[in-house]
Amino acid sequence: MLPSYLMLDLETTGGNPVVDRITEIAAVRIEAGREVARWSSLVNPGTRIPALISSLTGISDAMVADAPRFEQVASKLLALLDGAVLVAHNARFDHGFLKNEFGRIDIALRSKLLCTVRLSRKLYPQHRGHGLDAIMLRHGLQTQARHRAMGDVDLVLAWLRSASSELGPDKLAQAAQELLGASNSLPPHLESAIAGIPDSVGVYLFYGDGPQALYVGKSVHLRGRVLSHFQSDHKAGRGMRLAQETRRIETRPTAGEFGALLLEARLVKTLQPVYNRLLRREASLCTWRLADAPAARPLLSLVQADTLKAQEMAGLYGVYRSRRQALLALRALADEHALCPMVLGIEPSSGRCFAHQLGRCRGACCAEESAGRHRLRVLQALAAQRLQAWPFAGRVGLREHDAASGRSELHVFDQWCHLATVSDEAELDEALADRQPLAFDLDTYRLLCKQLPKSTSTRGALLHLGGARLLER
Repeated sequence: MLPSYLMLDLETTGGNPVVDRITEIAAVRIEAGREVARWSSLVNPGTRIPALISSLTGISDAMVADAPRFEQVASKLLALLDGAVLVAHNARFDHGFLKNEFGRIDIALRSKLLCTVRLSRKLYPQHRGHGLDAIMLRHGLQTQARHRAMGDVDLVLAWLRSASSELGPDKLAQAAQELLGASNSLPPHLESAIAGIPDSVGVYLFYGDGPQALYVGKSVHLRGRVLSHFQSDHKAGRGMRLAQETRRIETRPTAGEFGALLLEARLVKTLQPVYNRLLRREASLCTWRLADAPAARPLLSLVQADTLKAQEMAGLYGVYRSRRQALLALRALADEHALCPMVLGIEPSSGRCFAHQLGRCRGACCAEESAGRHRLRVLQALAAQRLQAWPFAGRVGLREHDAASGRSELHVFDQWCHLATVSDEAELDEALADRQPLAFDLDTYRLLCKQLPKSTSTRGALLHLGGARLLER
């Protein structure tokens, strides 16, 4: 198949290469089609083996108690790897564990990598299953040591002999060389072609076996960003799991980075991907409303964001993801600026507040500070968090154009709400005719606050749509 390669298999304490450890290694070195070395060893992982793993592999804590640690067998493994291609079934799994184990003893593992799952897919594209169990069934192979390292190594070698006999050694060698020339960091089960992903700005979606999206992300270089997920997955358990579960990749190019940010935020809220933690839809967003009357008690009241009208935003301060977060932020401001927590409404109203007794309140609760002066200091303390009023008389469009692709998009907004992204006159007419209730979204508000100054200073990027029907290209 290859001039020189090392067929390898590992057994481990789990599937996370960052926290789990190797319990067994088996390796057979092949040169010019002949076996020249065979070695296997149990490895003491330095941690307990979970019962589920032990029942699968048959390797128990007692079996590895007197086994060498990885650092004691590392030199033997490096000698076997010298000048050879590392070959394994689902090679990224084994490679991730080896990189982490060698990294713990300050050795950088550098070797070419060939995955026999990907090789099976390339040689037998008509079949869906390419795991070892599926290969055993398809080729009539047998083993008495499934899920033991040397047993699985011998099983893959037997499959290679079967494939060579069935398809011819030249076809096997050609397929192996083609895979070596391609990206070895891609998972073997990935059905989407990375080469077909544009290296432009846009949004990408990862899918598993079902219709539920696993992850949504954005990038100004889609292909490179997608590849980075699979090139660094051995560094973090979450990245490894995402890479292992991803089967399909969908991309949606946009005309610019702002459009990609908007689309990413909308898709995350709509699809609720399991691996996205940020940008999720918030059901309990809230903000502080400051009373107009200085003597009002409480001076601040908490308002749920889903009940807001965009026209009221000028009198609101901060947007918080929970009532607890809002109260903690307000208490911190009260402490920093010596504001009265009782007047603010975060402490029961009865006599002097506790902060005044500690010298941390200037006495608005007991008339030592006037209500008007206290409200003025509250305004000053909250100034940086004041929500902006919508600065336009009606709807506006923010234009983006990608010169390389010729793609143009217009993002339509009203009262800080994203109404639509359109690419032609018909879509713009439909968006302007839509009279659905506006829904405030914190992420859109923040994105737009950052983008508006840029668009205002860029000629032709900001269009006022109060009756206008135009989409510049």
